[in-house]
Amino acid sequence: MSTSVSTKQILAISDLAVSYGHIEAVKGINLTLNEGEITALVGANGAGKSTALLTISGLLKPTRGSIQFDGNELTKLSPHDIVRSGVVQVAEGRAILTTLTVAENLDLGSYARRDKSGVAHDLEWVYSLFPVLKQRANGLAGNLSGGEQQMLAIGRALMAKPRILLLDEPSMGLAPLIVQDIFRILKEINRTGLSILLVEQNVRQALRIAQRGYVIETGKIVLTDSGAALLHDPKVIEAYLGG
Repeated sequence: MSTSVSTKQILAISDLAVSYGHIEAVKGINLTLNEGEITALVGANGAGKSTALLTISGLLKPTRGSIQFDGNELTKLSPHDIVRSGVVQVAEGRAILTTLTVAENLDLGSYARRDKSGVAHDLEWVYSLFPVLKQRANGLAGNLSGGEQQMLAIGRALMAKPRILLLDEPSMGLAPLIVQDIFRILKEINRTGLSILLVEQNVRQALRIAQRGYVIETGKIVLTDSGAALLHDPKVIEAYLGG
């Protein structure tokens, strides 16, 4: 686990509420992410995790509340401006472009950048994290396995040079060994100083790598503590870890 001890808040969510019609899916949550840390937002399917992430990305608009990124209010920005500001999401289900090559998908991740030498450097970094992507660079993304597609989705997001990486259910549909590999790589990415907000149903894996965690149930934050403390919390064990 990263040994970051930063206490600088890079993301601060205050009283955030989000509705689908008359149904309030997120009910006034508060959450912070410190610079250089992994923070996990965990809970059951339908608890409001993905809704919160989509709202940070600007794809949903809140009914109330504030999302401050490094002092800037994200709720006033469009999704593409949020990406340009340094907040980049890896979508649930990966959302790769299957009819383009692996290299073309990665190139799309850097579309807003103008630093060609930086882009080339980051591409080599992504290939070092995910060697299979370099091996399959000229092949169609649609021919990759599920785990390889998840690696591509993460790599494409990294090519945007984010300051915060938002991950929505990166373990979904993957075999246990692949899940372990993905989480190992997330720890490696975090060691470079990149802040990560991780949304996961796989509570055990998420809390193992997170410096801090939040448990959300039916749209409300019900517990928050260090990842290690939540792993040993009786309520978390009973509800999510098979205790």
